[in-house]
Amino acid sequence: MSVEVIAIGGYEEVGKNMSAVKVGDDVVIFDMGIHLDRIHIHEDTDIARMHSLDLIERGVIPDDTLMKEVDGKVRAIVFTHGHLDHIGAVAKLAHRYEAPIIATPYTLALIEQTIKSEKKFKVTNPLQVLNPGEKCQISPDITLEFINITHSIPQAAMAALHTSEGIVIYANDFKFDNYQMISPAPDYSRLKELGRKGVLALIVETTKLGEDGEAKTHSEKIARIMLKDIMLDPLDEKNGVLVTTFSSHIERIQAICNISELSDRNLLLLGRSMERYCGMAEAMGILKLPATASIYGSPKAVNRALAKAEENRGDYLLVTTGHQGEPDALLPRIASGKTQFNVRNGDNVVISAPIIPNPMNVANRNLLERRLKSSGARIFANAHVSGHAGREDHRDFIRMLNPMHIIPAHGDLAMLAAYTELAEEEGYKMGNNIHVLRNGQAQVFNGGI
Repeated sequence: MSVEVIAIGGYEEVGKNMSAVKVGDDVVIFDMGIHLDRIHIHEDTDIARMHSLDLIERGVIPDDTLMKEVDGKVRAIVFTHGHLDHIGAVAKLAHRYEAPIIATPYTLALIEQTIKSEKKFKVTNPLQVLNPGEKCQISPDITLEFINITHSIPQAAMAALHTSEGIVIYANDFKFDNYQMISPAPDYSRLKELGRKGVLALIVETTKLGEDGEAKTHSEKIARIMLKDIMLDPLDEKNGVLVTTFSSHIERIQAICNISELSDRNLLLLGRSMERYCGMAEAMGILKLPATASIYGSPKAVNRALAKAEENRGDYLLVTTGHQGEPDALLPRIASGKTQFNVRNGDNVVISAPIIPNPMNVANRNLLERRLKSSGARIFANAHVSGHAGREDHRDFIRMLNPMHIIPAHGDLAMLAAYTELAEEEGYKMGNNIHVLRNGQAQVFNGGI
């Protein structure tokens, strides 16, 4: 029985991730994401009214029309975590397949919310929960297992497809973090056990491989220490304090909440995506908000909250969207004087996020920081650690699994090439057992381990 890996999206860019694994006549799809850069989408953007064919043409979502040529039945659509570059296209594409959607509870709740807000298509796929450490039978020849892993969003998992030809591991995205508050440490023992059982193929992210620097990615514990060092003195002052970070980074939001409790300030989580991700996490018992915290998502509610903070800025800590400088996100609008809250001399702005590397983000972020500085704000930039594995983390990962074949994914050509170099250092050979695919290509493995 052959195993085929089909690269649908995310093999030429960071984003719009989508892969399929065909085992005999059965197909499992992983991820249906969006390419955030293509129309400058960010966490607050709504694509619910846009048509899938238009989004495909513009390169925003994966071009899954190639699946019409795949001779097999899709048995499951699997999502390993809830970031938009992995789940953002689910409401545009999932209805084409008569298959259940499988994810961890938090990821599935975000998917369900996306489906409910969809305006163009009716998505009726069954929703099925799978927790890390659990398995489910996809077909007579395929068993799906979720393995606990850490990332920058709760309840991330690695997926293992158990087949008669060996195990296929889908590892987009992850880091090795032993010190998160919300998520338990990665299940290293299970990964090593799977390596001993026999991994036929590893589909693996390359997000950090194209960068110089970090050999190993620091723990969120480091980010907590940085934020505490930065925030404690400003919180004791009477000036404004604003923090911006990824609204889906619940671990980071929890750290900010805990630091806010060391002060007398009320905590305001502001922005539509803050309401979406944090509201859902709080409702599910994942995020523990202080009694003084409030979440506001609608423009009217946000404006009312900002007006209160403007009157008594020393009484509030504002956590906002807009860390990339996206013009219509909240912090850039504050910096541009378009809200009820005006940045003043002596205010403190903490940016707990890196610049996502593309020219538009770099320009927008620089403009944001210049506007904040011109208003007299003090800026603490990049109080952040990555959610993606570094080069030596990937080396450890390869040695844990010892896969027969490696398919680098979730990156541009430079990232895929950098991973290829790392794999070659570990004894793999390009074109022999490491396979660089482009969107629309496939790799077939005949025979098992």
